[in-house]
Amino acid sequence: MRSILLFVFLVQCSFGFCQGKFDLAAAKKYQQELNKEYADPKTSPLEAQDLAGFKGLDFYPISEKYFVNARFVRTPKEKPFQMKTSTDRTPIFVKYGEAHFEINGKKCKLNLYQDVVSARNPEYKDDLFLPFFDETSGKESYIGGKYIDLKIPKGNIIVIDFNISYNPYCAYNYRYSCPKVPLENDIKVAIRAGVKKFHD
Repeated sequence: MRSILLFVFLVQCSFGFCQGKFDLAAAKKYQQELNKEYADPKTSPLEAQDLAGFKGLDFYPISEKYFVNARFVRTPKEKPFQMKTSTDRTPIFVKYGEAHFEINGKKCKLNLYQDVVSARNPEYKDDLFLPFFDETSGKESYIGGKYIDLKIPKGNIIVIDFNISYNPYCAYNYRYSCPKVPLENDIKVAIRAGVKKFHD
């Protein structure tokens, strides 16, 4: 799983609730850095023939409506499980919590996961993994869904910016082993944000 590029939120906190503020410039910078990473042969997941003609990823227009302050619900008694991947690899994850929010007039819930092994490393102990499907999956966006990397929130709100959602490496190169989106993280709304599918 790719480590997400640095993304800074402006946060206003009071009484344990942290409200994130949409930052257009930061979202644009994220997209620029992602394109830079994919254009570099040393860091790109692209196959050689795709890298040779790479001009940049196809993003949806950045939109504030896909930036949400979700209600965070911690689920501490979950049992670790083997998350299926595109290969035989089965990393151990645990459901860490839930994000509840409304988008395009629809109420949504997404589960947030933590990599059990990575969490033992102090550097990654606050990392959360958010894989999801939406109604664009397999049509406008990658059939295998998209990912967002997050941090454990300090309060009862978790900021989710779908504008920085990205494709698994498997969208570009079958040689990678990518976690499959759990079926419970299929939301019935079109999230037209982040990276679109790579090949038609």
